[in-house]
Amino acid sequence: MPISGLIPILATPFTAAGELDVPSLHRLTEWQLSSGADGVAVFGMASEGFALTTAERARILAEVRRVAGSGPVVAGVGSTSTATALEQALAAVEGGADALMVLPPYLVKATPGQLTDFYGELAARAGIDVMVQDAPGATGVSMPESLIVELSKLDGVTSVKIEAPPTAPKVGAVAARAGGDFAVFGGQNALFCLEEYARGAVGTMPACEFTDLLAPILKAPGQDAFARLLPLIRFGMQPGIAWAVHKEVLVRRGLIESAAVRSPAQPLDPGSRAALDEILAALPELRVA
Repeated sequence: MPISGLIPILATPFTAAGELDVPSLHRLTEWQLSSGADGVAVFGMASEGFALTTAERARILAEVRRVAGSGPVVAGVGSTSTATALEQALAAVEGGADALMVLPPYLVKATPGQLTDFYGELAARAGIDVMVQDAPGATGVSMPESLIVELSKLDGVTSVKIEAPPTAPKVGAVAARAGGDFAVFGGQNALFCLEEYARGAVGTMPACEFTDLLAPILKAPGQDAFARLLPLIRFGMQPGIAWAVHKEVLVRRGLIESAAVRSPAQPLDPGSRAALDEILAALPELRVA
């Protein structure tokens, strides 16, 4: 069966000098799994994958694979052509990834037929589960329900992460048409995860700073408990500063050492930091590690 459940997208910790912080990465990975995550993902939107070198991607995957043990590890692939996506995918397979979360090519917009060929070739060459990442807000690539259903028929394409709002109706439509052995995930920082689960989603892949609070909500859904998290979820979706928000919370929780981000991600401005202070003050259950 394909992966399912809560699969947080790991932030990529950097030192204040901008180097990869491996001890923080270890601590962050261990905490996810001890907090109820069903697996972890690297190189997703929340990972600053756009700012990582090839060597860093290999190091990150190796370290996360080692710490995660037998837990599922999903590696993002976000390149702009079949050849370069294959390069990332095969490197991830060699590094021990259990599944690939694959964005469509987005600089040159592919036709539906080309997207079918793209995902089919990646799945055939990689030999591990492939998740289609439907994220038109980031890529500008629209994938209608009918196309995702066609992609679900490809050997090795076992899941989709739907981030095209409104997400819940699309989750429901794809889940109904694609069949029970095709896993449908929600994204968008779990903003509508309860509605997505009600429509047939079997998992969600948000940022990683509130895993311990979201995991029990998903096991016993409750609107009141989820509503308490919503201000933080919403605040962590802001273009440009989302990565700094995630990392600032992780620093305050003692999980990483520095909230440093790499350009073009932006650090928190004083006003945003003050607003985050208010949100965290209203969440005393967001305990430090």
